[in-house]
Amino acid sequence: MTAQDKNSVRLNDNSTSQDELRIIVAGGGTGGHIFPAIAIANAIKQMRPETIFLFVGAKGKMEMEKVPQAGYEIKGLDIAGFDRSSLFRNLSLPFKLIKSFSQVKSIFGDFKPDAAIGVGGYSSFPVLKYAQRKGIPTFIHESNSFAGKSNIMIGKKATKVFVATEGMEKFFPSEKIVVTGNPVRKSIVQSKVTREEALKYFGLDPHCKTILAVGGSLGSKSINEALARKVHEFESLGLQLIWQTGKATAAAYVDRGKSYKNVWVSEFIQDMDKAYAAADAVISRAGAMTVAELCVAGKPVVFVPYPFAAEDHQTVNAKYLVDRDAAMMVKDSETLTRLFSSITVLAKDEELQQKFKSNISKYCVKDADERVAKEILKCL
Repeated sequence: MTAQDKNSVRLNDNSTSQDELRIIVAGGGTGGHIFPAIAIANAIKQMRPETIFLFVGAKGKMEMEKVPQAGYEIKGLDIAGFDRSSLFRNLSLPFKLIKSFSQVKSIFGDFKPDAAIGVGGYSSFPVLKYAQRKGIPTFIHESNSFAGKSNIMIGKKATKVFVATEGMEKFFPSEKIVVTGNPVRKSIVQSKVTREEALKYFGLDPHCKTILAVGGSLGSKSINEALARKVHEFESLGLQLIWQTGKATAAAYVDRGKSYKNVWVSEFIQDMDKAYAAADAVISRAGAMTVAELCVAGKPVVFVPYPFAAEDHQTVNAKYLVDRDAAMMVKDSETLTRLFSSITVLAKDEELQQKFKSNISKYCVKDADERVAKEILKCL
């Protein structure tokens, strides 16, 4: 029997054992939602092996690929978020939302869940809203210091709301809040990969300083453009690059990077534990989950916050660490002029690297997934 057979559900089989739990996990859109959701499911599965999970995501989004790779079944909803770039495209949103509720009703009728967990993303709202209408316990994980509007709405009637930081009472009822931190993939938390092993995996030179550039699972145009303009200078400086481009316009950047022997480039990095192990310095967006991973990995980083995140929360995330001498930050608008010089200074300055490593590691939380799992199981 495969891992997916063990962990997935059979929707046409509604028989349940006395101790069996059936839990829906809803959300996705980005790795920052998907991987914590998988981490929480895995932690519950470790504590209650008989638990059966069904993930619910949005059709066409990356969760439809990543969740099955983790061994869980997923159902897709016909739903989308608000498109700020085109008001015309938003005309269909009410109809998609109505259709998604119909799909959720059918999924709940087949699966008969005992609980629903929401991690953010388009599918989270209709799933948890429907669960609350049916009196099914609902749990939210809010990764950011500024809660999303749908989570705020759902949080009022949630059984528990798990948050990363203190001070979230302005968004959720205080009696429902549990501060757990952000779940990080076990492959990163428990990694034993050495720098030498990681560099061999990427086909790079162990005698050169290595920069890891990650713009989030969807990619960063500004980071990619800054690297594309300067990639030819890395070798002369004794530097090499692990470059994750993301899906958006990936082909052009992948082709650009592959022409250099000191560059490993791909639209997605499957084994992030190896990427962190290989890196002497990191360029990264400042999403909550990425920040949590960097704290666990203890890596010196130059953050480039995504400027259009809700309430500019990525800048808040980055500045928290910058103000504590745990990281550097370059504004998105300054990537072409400042990013290359900033990362090369960091990659060459071992004393600065050690200071950042020591300070960022102070904010490491390795067991957030287990904390969330324990709290959920106490309520069921």
